[in-house]
Amino acid sequence: MEMVIFWVLAVVAVGAGLGVVGQRSAVRSALFLLVHFCCLAGLYILLNAQFVALVQVLIYAGAVVVLFLFVVMLLGVERAEELPDLRRVQRVVGGLLAVLLLAGIAWAFLETGQGPAAAPGMAGSVRAIGSALLTAYVVPFEMAAVLLLVAIVGAIVLAKSRLER
Repeated sequence: MEMVIFWVLAVVAVGAGLGVVGQRSAVRSALFLLVHFCCLAGLYILLNAQFVALVQVLIYAGAVVVLFLFVVMLLGVERAEELPDLRRVQRVVGGLLAVLLLAGIAWAFLETGQGPAAAPGMAGSVRAIGSALLTAYVVPFEMAAVLLLVAIVGAIVLAKSRLER
């Protein structure tokens, strides 16, 4: 039964991912992104990582997609003027990058001699994530926090300079 659920979620996630990049409407693209994030949360549950699944739904599916929809609707991207059509170039470049990505993944599997392994039982637990973040990954964790702080301050400065005009 798990394999059936896995394949259903995987097919829907890939289809939604293709829907994200294939839509001309930004709102529809955001809705496909929401479906994709929910499918990923289901896959995390199958990997016995309930905390990661909950964070996926709350932060990505909830906050990020809603924020994206608000920005799209506030800026009126749907009514933006037409830009030159670069889809042919984008398809060629995207195809080449996809082939390079798949070749890299295949090379990594062949090099290590193993396919994608199932996650250990404690991989998605709060204790394991907290322990990893505060021991082995403390420097990247703090660097990400500083980067986010700088981005917030930069956004405030840019917004303030626009309001003063």
